[in-house]
Amino acid sequence: MAVARSDSELAAFLDEALPAEQMARLERELRKSDGLRRRLANLSRRRDQGLHSVGEIWRRNRLSCPTRRQLGGFVLRTLDDATAKYVDFHIRTVGCRLCAANLTDLEQAADAQPETASRRRKFFQSSAGLLTR
Repeated sequence: MAVARSDSELAAFLDEALPAEQMARLERELRKSDGLRRRLANLSRRRDQGLHSVGEIWRRNRLSCPTRRQLGGFVLRTLDDATAKYVDFHIRTVGCRLCAANLTDLEQAADAQPETASRRRKFFQSSAGLLTR
């Protein structure tokens, strides 16, 4: 049974802004429905012709997304409370996949820092006697 899809949901699909499960479900529906594919194509064409709403421009340009620097501050817990709450809301409640991916990348980089520092120290210690002045 096909679910009625709104233009805003189809636009979110084009922007890859839906949760992964919903993206996969909608993609399966698109494969089966000529009418839904036509609607998506028309919506895409309309967007490419410059017929945008303020909401579409806001979502498409990710104007509500925190910067990578703010996401890094979130990982390091250096943000003020209001900004930290907004970043948390944006990722966990709004479910921004791009910011969640950036956050995961920054968390992995932060986890690798002690290992990198240890490796550098070992390299320096092993070559300290070989350096000339």
